[in-house]
Amino acid sequence: MMEVEKSSRHSKITGDFAERLILYWLSKYGFECAMVDHVGLDIIARNSRTKELMGISVKSRSRNIGKEGQYVHIPNDHFDKVQEACRAFDCVPYMAVVVDQEHDIHAFITSMEHFLSLFPRRDTSAGWKMTKAWIERYEKDPQVIYFRFKHETLNWWK
Repeated sequence: MMEVEKSSRHSKITGDFAERLILYWLSKYGFECAMVDHVGLDIIARNSRTKELMGISVKSRSRNIGKEGQYVHIPNDHFDKVQEACRAFDCVPYMAVVVDQEHDIHAFITSMEHFLSLFPRRDTSAGWKMTKAWIERYEKDPQVIYFRFKHETLNWWK
């Protein structure tokens, strides 16, 4: 696998991509949803099956070679911002995590309550683990929505 040199704006572009990927996937499966520009929230979505109104914060990472499996660090104060925004919009707090590593783009959606039951806040943060064992665990967890894409760059500039 070739080493990738990312652009100076890659972090921002990764975040935008992840938000739109989650929005697209929810829409594809019948959720009424919209992007929002609010502290703590990225998407508001109505679950088409349960009718629950979800306030979703999307966190994303693009991992370099050798950094696969690193957890996604989320500062404690972010969870407070999500809860506050969800109170304002009368919706249930959710977290979405999107990680591009090696040949996979992983996407997870779960309630913030379940997220914090798996990974309670520590001194300054909580983190979504991305080891192979944890990914296998998420696959079996009925409270974690999980989808992934396999990707391969077949030809690129030399």
